[in-house]
Amino acid sequence: MVSTETPVCDFDTPAISFRLKGVDNEEYTLNECKGENGLLVMFICNHCPYVKAITDRIIRDTKELTTLGINAVAIMSNDQKEYEEDSFENMQKIAKELGLPFPYLLDDTQEVAKAYGAVCTPDFFGYNSELELQYRGRFDASRKESAASDVRRDLFEAMSQVAKTGKGPTDQIPSMGCSIKWL
Repeated sequence: MVSTETPVCDFDTPAISFRLKGVDNEEYTLNECKGENGLLVMFICNHCPYVKAITDRIIRDTKELTTLGINAVAIMSNDQKEYEEDSFENMQKIAKELGLPFPYLLDDTQEVAKAYGAVCTPDFFGYNSELELQYRGRFDASRKESAASDVRRDLFEAMSQVAKTGKGPTDQIPSMGCSIKWL
């Protein structure tokens, strides 16, 4: 597994449209996922230790962000043939077991990940109500293990700011995770 860091936020870049199948077998588009005050697009997968270390916190924070008008969507773009744990069936299983409060979508062609410039799992793209990029940073100080429970909630604080002002913080710490497993 190769650790990779995300690039810095390219402010105001427009979100890329998509139409992807969710674990509920329904199709979702960018506009259907958007909240009144913005959207958090997360590239995650089932097998990555960086994602596993924060899954419970992702669930907590995305639920809280919904109350601020920020919706979330998770996209899995890894090569499913090489990484069985990331198969669509396992995505469905994980979503059900964890009660994911957001759509979990399969990017089986990897076109969406490439269009967004996603590089790792987790990779977070936080958009305002106009779907302009305002955050491309880490979730919190967690790495392959969860950080202490009282660490700064970087992503949550940034997206709360986006919900209130439409703008993200100028100082952002890159996310780190496993490289996306390209076909």
